[in-house]
Amino acid sequence: MAHASGETCPDYTMESRNDKTITNEREGLNSPERPENQQLVISPVPIQTARAFIAWAQPHLALPAGTAFALGVQTGDGTLAGVMLIGWPTAWAFDDGDTAEVLALATDGTSDASGVLLGAVWPLVREMGYRRLIAYTRIDDPGTDLWDAGFRILPRPIGWHTGSRAGDVTRVLWAIRHAGGRR
Repeated sequence: MAHASGETCPDYTMESRNDKTITNEREGLNSPERPENQQLVISPVPIQTARAFIAWAQPHLALPAGTAFALGVQTGDGTLAGVMLIGWPTAWAFDDGDTAEVLALATDGTSDASGVLLGAVWPLVREMGYRRLIAYTRIDDPGTDLWDAGFRILPRPIGWHTGSRAGDVTRVLWAIRHAGGRR
């Protein structure tokens, strides 16, 4: 590059945003295959598909009966990353017609999949007329995604006991409820 005085100066070029984008794409940093770049989408899934996914992702989990519906979360390319089964409460103390229960939740490890499912299910069941949604976690599970979705720990109802069978693990009861209590 020559100045008006005739001197030559080194060519200083600044990297434009487009050059950086192209470099990132070349290196795969903007690729939809990268987990942090994937858009997660909620969709209904057939109950049998959800059951098969749970059996694959968490083979130790016993599949519950009485499922009302299933939700799935998919990545931007349509890959199923997680499922949730919703139904009526398994404990008679909560089977009041106002309460639904998260019966099972399983993911393939995709970041935020369980949080996205939990965040989507409460508005959906509330729209269906339920006033409370409950879920259980193992005592050793911190329940971070439940907490982030608005669930809170509930004390155990009178007469409710867990751990009565060999191999049972103590469970924590979580709930989210519509303001205003019962109808």
